[in-house]
Amino acid sequence: MAKFKRYDYSQKVLIPVSLQEQLVPGSLEFAIHTLIETRMDMSVFEGNYKNDAVGRSAYDPKILLKVVLLGYARGLISSRDIERACCENVTFMALSGNQRPDHSTIAAFVSSMKDQILCLYCDILLVCEQENLLGGTFFALDGLKLPANASKESSGTVADLKKKRRKIRQKLKRLLKDQIDADKDDDDNFPNPPKREQQIDKLQKQADRIERWLKENDAKIGVNKKELHSNVTDNDSAKMHTAHGTVQGYNAQALVDSKHQVIVHGEAIGKGLDNDNLAPVVDGAKKNLERIGKGKDYFEGKILTADSSYHSVTNIEKCNKEKLDAYIPDNKFRNRDKRFSSRVGYRPRSKKFTFADFKYDGGKDEYMCPNGKRLKPLVKSGRHKGKLLKVFTSRQKDCKYCQLRAKCLRYKDAKRRHLTYYADPSGKNISQAMVQKIETQKGRKIYPQRIGIVEPVFANIRLHKGMNKFTLRGKIKVDIQWLLYCMVHNMEKIANYGFT
Repeated sequence: MAKFKRYDYSQKVLIPVSLQEQLVPGSLEFAIHTLIETRMDMSVFEGNYKNDAVGRSAYDPKILLKVVLLGYARGLISSRDIERACCENVTFMALSGNQRPDHSTIAAFVSSMKDQILCLYCDILLVCEQENLLGGTFFALDGLKLPANASKESSGTVADLKKKRRKIRQKLKRLLKDQIDADKDDDDNFPNPPKREQQIDKLQKQADRIERWLKENDAKIGVNKKELHSNVTDNDSAKMHTAHGTVQGYNAQALVDSKHQVIVHGEAIGKGLDNDNLAPVVDGAKKNLERIGKGKDYFEGKILTADSSYHSVTNIEKCNKEKLDAYIPDNKFRNRDKRFSSRVGYRPRSKKFTFADFKYDGGKDEYMCPNGKRLKPLVKSGRHKGKLLKVFTSRQKDCKYCQLRAKCLRYKDAKRRHLTYYADPSGKNISQAMVQKIETQKGRKIYPQRIGIVEPVFANIRLHKGMNKFTLRGKIKVDIQWLLYCMVHNMEKIANYGFT
């Protein structure tokens, strides 16, 4: 007969555990513990508590911040999961001093950090600077589009939401009528559907929520004066097209230093397009760096790279204003590079003339077309949307019988060629100047480094840290959550390359 080891569930076991010894030097949890205890100013939270004379003792913000950061580092984004870990995981027990804050305490703590999060973030950024983790010469900017805690079905224009409310109410009337008819019918062969009352209650809540939202909010108007889609659940979020499909979410921006991939600033923006996202991120990074002792001209002469989605007049003007050595290609730059000819989706350069085929004569402030005819500045050239707009046009008789007409004009019945662009104060084409900069040997060498700087950061946060959606609602709270993840990332850099 086989023999098995005896076991007894009633057996008593005493396991001596030293909480301090569970925090092993060199580990991320040790770095979190040490940084919060010794290098971060946690007095910023004292104004949130008024229980010095009366009231129950509160959980120390140090304890709450430690378990939240470790939870985010371990892929525990839910406050309930963090609460469970404080009861079951010995590392969380050690970090929390064997205290067990419940999920509501943890969630309320995270949501209330709007006045403290940047101070804490800058404390970690200062440690990165002191530990020589910031290179301060080369930066890369990119965005990560993540779903929000909101439904796509709850979004639309004001007219769409009114239509949705009307349909819900019509469906409610039908269900209520069916309910009344069923109550009158005594035939047991046709019992009431058991979930009808739940369905009525659910629809009523949806209609009330839309009604309340319409009373409290106005239509969202975009830069082009057109109405944007609003969202009943989280109106700061937006519909965005991603590689994983369309999501209702936020575009989480990160400006990363190249030396050790430290994030100098992060911000969640409720807009899928990046054509004006560079300015707020650069401004936020400047404020963070000023907090740790850097000058206002810190970015002057520094290299900044961003992908083609950031190629816009607004973003390039901001780089010029800050005197950044920026490299932001247009969305057709790969089609001009023969090295990508084997890439799927590659399209060779169009056979029609482009802006680059027209030569500028600075002395006369005119452009020369490929056929030797001149395009003169239009009198209507001036300022548009606060920017200098320049328009050059050819003479109608020069284009009418031109042999190159088919390659120059977009439409067969077009009468003349126009060149229109936004210019810097000197009159130079802002976008074209950036295109020419990327085409240089230096530009071709610098820009590809962007991928190795910023993409691993998002891979670490999304894949390793499990940050695949925001759980809070509203830009303020989502910003807090995103900066906490950026903080965890920077703490990990300190643990790997810094004092621990």
